[in-house]
Amino acid sequence: MDASVETGLPANTAGIQAYSDWKALLSRFTHIVLVANSDEANVERLRSDLPNTALFVFFNKAYKILDKPFDRPALLVARSGSVGANIVYRKEVRDVLAYFPGETFLGVMNIRAHPGELFSEAVNFHGAPVGHLDLSTHFASFYPSDHIPTSGFAMALWLKEYLPDTAIWLDGFSAKRSEKWKVFHLHDWTFEQVVLRLFIHSGKLITPGAAEKNAYAALLERFPDLSEGLVALSAADVLASRLEGANKEIDKLISVTKGLRWFYLLSKKLKPKTRKQRLNAKRNGS
Repeated sequence: MDASVETGLPANTAGIQAYSDWKALLSRFTHIVLVANSDEANVERLRSDLPNTALFVFFNKAYKILDKPFDRPALLVARSGSVGANIVYRKEVRDVLAYFPGETFLGVMNIRAHPGELFSEAVNFHGAPVGHLDLSTHFASFYPSDHIPTSGFAMALWLKEYLPDTAIWLDGFSAKRSEKWKVFHLHDWTFEQVVLRLFIHSGKLITPGAAEKNAYAALLERFPDLSEGLVALSAADVLASRLEGANKEIDKLISVTKGLRWFYLLSKKLKPKTRKQRLNAKRNGS
C-alpha cells in the first residue's frame, strides 16, 4: 500500500483544492524544483545533483524542455486563461502527459492567478489526476495591478510561504526572450525578477549559477568603507544613463520601421479570429 494512504496524506493531485491538502501532498519532498520554460533550464544537471526525494515541477508545454519521458517525481502545472487551461483549449494535453508515464507522476495542478482566468474540469485531462489551486487574489496586495503573475513566480512565492522549510529551487528563471520562448508582456517581468532575486539573495529561494551570488554584496565585503546607499546610487546612475541611450536608439527604430508597422497592423486586422478569441466572444455574448 502507498505510504501516503497509510498516513492519510493525498497520494496524488486528484480532487485537491484546499491549500492545506496541497501542503500535505508537497511537504513529502525535501526539495521542489520549478523548471521554467527557458533555454537556460537544465533538468539533467539537477537530476544528478538532487536526491530522489526532490519533486520536479513543470509548466504547460513541458515537452519543449524534456527530450524523453521523465521518471523522477514530477508535477505538471497547467495555467488557466480566460477559456480554461491553456493546454486544454490548445489540445496539447496528450502530448504533454506522454512525457510523464510513470507512477512517480503526481498529476496535474490546474492553477489560476487572476480573477478572469477559469479552471478546466478534470475530465479534460484525459484520465490524469487533477487538482485545482486558486491564486486569483493571492498576490493582489503587492503585485502591479496592470499585470498578472507568471505561473513560475506565483508558484515560487506560494510554495515558500506555505512550505517554508522545504528547499525551493528555480531552474531557468531568466525571463529572457529567445527564438524558442516568447516573453508575454501581460506579466511584469522586471518586478518579478527583482522579487525573485531578493528571495535568492536572502536565502529563501535557491538557483544554480551566478544569480546566487550578489556581486554588489561581494563588492561591499571587499571594500567595507563603501556604503550600501552609495552603491545603490551609483548603480541607479549607470542604469539611468544606459536606459537613456537605449531609448534614443528605440526612438530611431520606431521612425525607421513606420512603414513596416503599418503593414503589420493591417495584417492583424485582416487575420481571422483565433479559437481563443471566438470562445471569449461566445462566452461574452458578442
